[in-house]
Parts: sequence; structure tokens; C-alpha cells
Amino acid sequence: DVEAQLLVADLDVSGGHVQDAFDRLIGLVARTTDDERDTVRERLLELFTVVGVADPRVAAARRALASALF
Repeated sequence: DVEAQLLVADLDVSGGHVQDAFDRLIGLVARTTDDERDTVRERLLELFTVVGVADPRVAAARRALASALF
């Protein structure tokens, strides 16, 4: 369930488990298609902003996202 996974990722970030959230959503991007994939990608981009673009985990997650998308 995409919505449940998004909620868990939000909770992960709020609880300080940033890498877990990123890994969860990047894996979900790889397993979904079309509108679901776009929804997950957009949430991941939102979380990048929440965490801060200067955070090294964001840079690594952006690369992993690009790999999952292509």
C-alpha cells in the first residue's frame, strides 16, 4: 500500500530515521509505475527538502533515486 509506505517514511524522518525513509521510498519507486511512482517520487523530493539539501544522505539518495527511475 503506497499510502501506508508514505506514512511510515514520514514517521521515519520525524523520528530521526532519515536513511530508513529514503531507502523505503527509493525501493518503492523501483517497484511502482505511473501515478503511484510519481506520488512516491514527489514525497521523496519533499523529504529531501525537510532533511536539507546540504545533508550528505540527500545527495546519496538523489543518486539512488535517479538509478531507480532509469
